[in-house]
Amino acid sequence: MPKDPAAIAFEGDVCIAAGDLACVALAAQKAAKRHQHELILIFDAATSEPIEIDLRDSGASRLSRPAAAGPAAPHASETPRGPGRPRLGVVAHEVTLLPRHWDWLASQPGGASVALRKLIEYAIRANAHKDRIRASQNAAYRFMSAMAGNRVRFEDAARALFAGDAATFHRLVQAWPKDIRDHASKLAADALKAENDAA
Repeated sequence: MPKDPAAIAFEGDVCIAAGDLACVALAAQKAAKRHQHELILIFDAATSEPIEIDLRDSGASRLSRPAAAGPAAPHASETPRGPGRPRLGVVAHEVTLLPRHWDWLASQPGGASVALRKLIEYAIRANAHKDRIRASQNAAYRFMSAMAGNRVRFEDAARALFAGDAATFHRLVQAWPKDIRDHASKLAADALKAENDAA
């Protein structure tokens, strides 16, 4: 089964490429040479975060994605390891809690770190559905704002998106250009599916 596209590029209202970022960047550069006055935008296909490239760079070497939150975990090969427990990919951050929270954590089997990891894993599982809906809403809204913010019924479509009103959303975006409408609908699918599941 093919992976979802990593990036998607639009030249004006038209999707010109979707897939591997390097391939999308090359397609965008070719389009920029053909139509120098047409606006070309590239997005992360899942989150709709903008991706900036130097369209004058024929090698597509200057790609810029938004920085990930927090410091990256060190690569396993960066530091030599002696005997002991295997690396878990743990990254240290500061956590601020009240004294009673530290007291409770210290009393748990395995100590504070183990207890916190268990609580977080539980929260991730318990909130997975809500997190998926929120991610879908945010990605769709980010894309819609960039590509359809000045279009007819944008605000009403955004309200329908956050309300989970699939029928209204699809009716309102019907007047938008096909590629914009289709990608916005794809991004919004999880958010709008919630209403259908509840019906």
